[in-house]
Amino acid sequence: MSGRTDLFDVEQVSGGRVVLLLDGAGRVVMCQGQLRTVTSRRAEDVCGGHVSELPIDFHGWDVVSAPLPPQDRSGWADVRQQDGSMARVWWEAHRTWGPDGRGCLIEIVPALVAVRREENTALVRALFQQKKVGLAIHDLDLFTTRLNLPESLGPPSAAGTAIDPLGKRIEEIVLPEDAAAGNEQLRRVADTGEPLVDWVHRARRRDAPELERVVSLSAFRLEDADARPIGVAAIFTEVTDQYVARQRMGLLQSVAERISGDLDMRRIAEELADCLVSQGFADLAAVDLTEAVLLGEEPSDFRTGAPLRRVAVSAHDGQWPTEVYAREATFRLRRRESDNLNLGLPMVESELSEWRELLADDPARARLLLPDAASSFLVAPLTARGHVLGAVPLWRTRRQPPFGQADAEFAQEIASRAALGLDNARRYTREQRTAESLQRSLLPPAASESSAVQTAGRYVPAATTEGMGGTWFDVIPLSSARVAMVVGEVAGHGLGASATMGRLRTAVQTLADLELPPSELLTHLDDLAVRLGEAEPGPGGDEPPPEAGLVRPVGPTGPLATGATCLYCVYDAVEGWCEMASAGHPVPLLVAPGGDVRDLDAKPGPALGVGGNPFESVTVELLPGSLLAFFTGSLLAGDEDGLRRHRLTRTLRKAVEQQGTAAEAAHRVVEELLPASPDEDVSLLVARTRRLASDRVASFGFPADPAVVAQARKFVDGHLEAWALSHLTFNAELIISELVTNAIRYGGEGPFRLRLVLDTVLTCEVSDTNETQPRLRRARPTDEGGRGLFLVAQLSNRWGSRYTEHGKTLWTEQLLTDALELDFGL
Repeated sequence: MSGRTDLFDVEQVSGGRVVLLLDGAGRVVMCQGQLRTVTSRRAEDVCGGHVSELPIDFHGWDVVSAPLPPQDRSGWADVRQQDGSMARVWWEAHRTWGPDGRGCLIEIVPALVAVRREENTALVRALFQQKKVGLAIHDLDLFTTRLNLPESLGPPSAAGTAIDPLGKRIEEIVLPEDAAAGNEQLRRVADTGEPLVDWVHRARRRDAPELERVVSLSAFRLEDADARPIGVAAIFTEVTDQYVARQRMGLLQSVAERISGDLDMRRIAEELADCLVSQGFADLAAVDLTEAVLLGEEPSDFRTGAPLRRVAVSAHDGQWPTEVYAREATFRLRRRESDNLNLGLPMVESELSEWRELLADDPARARLLLPDAASSFLVAPLTARGHVLGAVPLWRTRRQPPFGQADAEFAQEIASRAALGLDNARRYTREQRTAESLQRSLLPPAASESSAVQTAGRYVPAATTEGMGGTWFDVIPLSSARVAMVVGEVAGHGLGASATMGRLRTAVQTLADLELPPSELLTHLDDLAVRLGEAEPGPGGDEPPPEAGLVRPVGPTGPLATGATCLYCVYDAVEGWCEMASAGHPVPLLVAPGGDVRDLDAKPGPALGVGGNPFESVTVELLPGSLLAFFTGSLLAGDEDGLRRHRLTRTLRKAVEQQGTAAEAAHRVVEELLPASPDEDVSLLVARTRRLASDRVASFGFPADPAVVAQARKFVDGHLEAWALSHLTFNAELIISELVTNAIRYGGEGPFRLRLVLDTVLTCEVSDTNETQPRLRRARPTDEGGRGLFLVAQLSNRWGSRYTEHGKTLWTEQLLTDALELDFGL
């Protein structure tokens, strides 16, 4: 039994109904319906008989004396059944007039049918009288035939001429953009008979388009007794408040999801503006930030005239209006706007027509506040921890209701949450900039030129602070046209890694000044890393409270110096030899002048501070014009298939073939392998080797004979004259005399060698077989000796000593300008 039959055709399941037609004498002239079911009599037995003969007691109507009622009547009656029981029925009598005179039409229905009929009538009447629930009946063409509008959906008292909905289609009552979807839903119900349940959509009236209205609509098809469609019934309630609340909760959640965890201020601003527009809260949205915030600086009091930069914009149609400030534009606020931001309160203007009149002669403020299509305006300040970071200006066009106070409060809530994210990003930006600035300040100049090599270094910072800090390169000039090239990486990131890198780089420079062989230098550096590791507590170690501003270089697994890598290489432009050793660092790539690329046969030793096998040096001869590429491991990160290494070698080969400079080669490598910021910072050092011309080097071997000192001076005089450096002869003779004499007296049995190297300075070398390093000291007035090295130091610009395979070499450098004046400090 269907619900429709149970509700409307209950007489079919409750004994049915009976219709009797009486003539003027009360005789039954016609009988239709289920008489037998109701009275246990057959219709043919009743027709022709008097109505009083029926087993029906019409309460209040004496059918014997008055077979025809004086007027239409109705009431309850009892019907005697065959078993003697009584059944209650409802009767209605209606006077009739026909060709034969007066008559009466009586309808008899079971009591249950009568009750249900009354309930159905009461239900329809109640629905059309509801003040909170609306009911509309549409014909098959969707014209409104009956309607009950709840109070909340009726035309507002402030509206103009209200539209009478009866006889009209939905689009004549509701705004076309809202009516289209409603028509589609009702048409589907009318065509398919499938009911629509709780469909929520906007339904703004044409006679009050500025008022937001959202309804929940349910609809079903109406059919006649033969199940033929005759229309559609729609029941609707206003759910504007609930809808707006859900929309705003969704917008808050969407904003939180899109900006949470992001530490890029511009990306946060873009996501915020896009979210406010795509979620329908505004038609135009922008995010303006102060210049100090964009630089990561600590914000101060926001003052009138302080510059703001528009870092993000979004428009509902994708086209930002040209009459207002565009993205990346910088502008300054006047007193009123600045005061509003300092108060930390949103400002809303629901109608902009008055503003347009007031700002007609103020194009600067109009460009700030008045897009042509805007009808209302709202600005929410971005404040965090008591400081103004910027503002979020919003506009709506006529396609949406104007901003109100509730919108302003909601916009302020969104702005407050976004401001916290922006402030976190600002702090992160400050830390990132500090780490990058510290890192760059600890690195040498990007390019350098010498007679030994032409070098170019590139430092590419990581995209985030988590990957920044700890890689470095260095180029250290040594004596006698030699140069040291260094590249390394600290096992950690951030400020601590940069600080540790600076300590290691300083240590390498200090050790390089001792002119130690690469393997020996790394051994000393490894000892330093061990001591640093012992001095710096790891996780869980006893550590005093951190002092303000103190950077403790401790990584996630312990002290940062432990596990650092370093490669140290020395190139001699006179001999053309290159000697290098590695502490866990990738060896450089060598590109010969002809373009052949090969890995140097150097075996990296253990990382610094780890201990293990000793460091081994490898020596290789380099042709002039060779290219050496030193890099940190992050340059080839994720190169499981070897493609990145192939691209690196191809780029370096091309640079050599085109005879480009070291700077050009480094630029090509960065462009090819690092088009975007890497996950970890990268250091790259490219060096193109040179060879000192043979006519700029002179060598003289001599025995352990004091008489050879005069020959050494003559040798020096001749070459200085040939090199047009006669003005250096006096000082050079004194230096050579002292060095050669000391070599003969204290340098062992020989052999000895004197060498002159003309580079940017004049270098004088004397080599002997004694490994004892000379020591500079100040002689007392009564001492007979001890003044030789002091004299050498006064006559030269720099001097030093280095160990060699067979002893040591004492060297001095003289500037190619006028000879130095003696200053003994006496």
